[in-house]
Amino acid sequence: MNDAELVVVGTFLNRIEAEMAQGALEAADIKAIVSADDAGDLQPGLWMSGVRLLVRAQDAEEAGAILGRSK
Repeated sequence: MNDAELVVVGTFLNRIEAEMAQGALEAADIKAIVSADDAGDLQPGLWMSGVRLLVRAQDAEEAGAILGRSK
């Protein structure tokens, strides 16, 4: 996503939920990144703060609406 500022639009309990939300955003033409501190998916127990879904700051409001979250 180049040098765009990224913001968190959702935090999920696991990578599967985050990737489903990512798919919904990408279907709406919003690029999203799933981020988790889990050693490259090798240590899922390391998810201390959940799995984050990030989008460009300019897409945050629309992404929040799609995910059913106010932003």
